[in-house]
Amino acid sequence: MENTKLETFSDRLHARAKEIWKRNHSHPFVQAIGNGTLPEKKFAYYLKQDYVYLMDYSKLFALGVIKAHNIETMAKFASILNETLQVEMDIHRHYASEFGISAKELENTEPTPTTLAYTGYMLNAAQHGTLADLIACLLPCAWDYYEIGLLLKEQNGAALENNRYADWIRSYSSPEFGEAHKWLIALLEELTEGMPEKELLRLEKHFLVTSRYEYLFWDMVQNEQDWPL
Repeated sequence: MENTKLETFSDRLHARAKEIWKRNHSHPFVQAIGNGTLPEKKFAYYLKQDYVYLMDYSKLFALGVIKAHNIETMAKFASILNETLQVEMDIHRHYASEFGISAKELENTEPTPTTLAYTGYMLNAAQHGTLADLIACLLPCAWDYYEIGLLLKEQNGAALENNRYADWIRSYSSPEFGEAHKWLIALLEELTEGMPEKELLRLEKHFLVTSRYEYLFWDMVQNEQDWPL
């Protein structure tokens, strides 16, 4: 009998989302960060929306502590929560100050319809679902941002030295940032072992929906969309 290696569930998710992520990676906003041509006004708009997004995104890690099945998992979720609140959001505060955005302005930013819909979907699925549901919603942002960071770093190489957004690219392509999604993948593999296909399909749906929301978020900041009335 031929010995073939079956794909892991995370391999399956990555393959299903491949075309969506390609669109994310090639989005004009993302590419303009990479080559340094993005207007500062657009980046400032992104920073403010991403900041309020991260405030809700962080709550998912807090929910992870609640839904965790052992103390080691609880501690890891608590650690990632702290990293998000103290490190990643600090990057935003640092950048914001460079672009003339005060900490108060960041905190007072109103989320757009897309931001609200994205975070609302994740929080609803996480609160009413299992730990695996929560991870399926968390993963696309953490995983795809890391891939975007690596891609932009590879594409632009030495030109990053003169890129206004080089620190952003270095932050998201760093091994430290990559550790979070790798841990989440390992935990998801553990949780989905032997899981019925019906439940796997539910998790896959969460993964694909939030992957699409990643694209909608890039599109939103590219066009500086807001409430129409």
